[in-house]
Amino acid sequence: MTHRHPGPPPPRFGFGTNGLTDNRLPDALRLLADLGYDGVALTLDHAHLDPLAPGLVHEVERTAALLQRLGLAVVVETGARYLLDPRRKHQPTMLSDEGAERRVRLLTTAVRIGAELGAEAVSFWSGTAPAGVPEGLLWERLLRGCEPVLRAAEQQRVVVGIEPEPGMFVDTLDSARRLLARLDGAGAPGRLGITLDIGHCRCLEPRSVPECVDLVADRLVNVQIEDMRRGRHEHLEFGHGEIDFPPVLAALGAAGYRGLISVELPRHSHDGPGVARRSLEFLRAAAARPAMTMETAR
Repeated sequence: MTHRHPGPPPPRFGFGTNGLTDNRLPDALRLLADLGYDGVALTLDHAHLDPLAPGLVHEVERTAALLQRLGLAVVVETGARYLLDPRRKHQPTMLSDEGAERRVRLLTTAVRIGAELGAEAVSFWSGTAPAGVPEGLLWERLLRGCEPVLRAAEQQRVVVGIEPEPGMFVDTLDSARRLLARLDGAGAPGRLGITLDIGHCRCLEPRSVPECVDLVADRLVNVQIEDMRRGRHEHLEFGHGEIDFPPVLAALGAAGYRGLISVELPRHSHDGPGVARRSLEFLRAAAARPAMTMETAR
């Protein structure tokens, strides 16, 4: 009798609510469940679960109950553009000359929300470097800002992931791993990993996308996915960029990653339901195809 060894479980796909901002959050969650998504990447923002609005506790409770009824897993994203400052995109950050404590407060609130929702991870980024600030001081500010976030994560038993973002101080996987090494060396709590954006790998990393997966496999806690072209930070629908996805999904499976792989298309809300449907169809087909070719970093 022949015994077959089961392969890795199928990938679990989510969709980011920042691509559904024209839908109310309960409607967006029901849509994703009806389409067959496994989970949702929930960006805390004006439109969806505003972390600065009155009545937050009750909104979190209602959202947690709905997620449970729908059977959707969740990760929490914190990349809202104008949540803290209505005139300056993504400001202030942990690196800012003024207002860094507001970003830290937002992130610790996100950790508490993540705990209430049962989130698999809470994701954040470093922010852009203010002009004229020496690199050493930027590292001091970033490390200082991360400390209370990691303490909150330890207290709430929540995993957090730093996302390398093109144009920001922590922009590459190497700089993210440098941050992790410095925090590990300082004895920081061990709940920090890496949020890997697949498109960002194609945009700016010297390695192929599957090689990027391998590089961070030991600290991978969250994955965002979309198509992209080299040298251009523009989130594209699948099939409109340069990424060969079967090898990428195969690399994630081989790396032992079992978390959500969430579609990140924040400028597609005008056709959010259609984009969500097409994206899931594409990803399921890509996961079913054998990874016959390895993407190069041309």
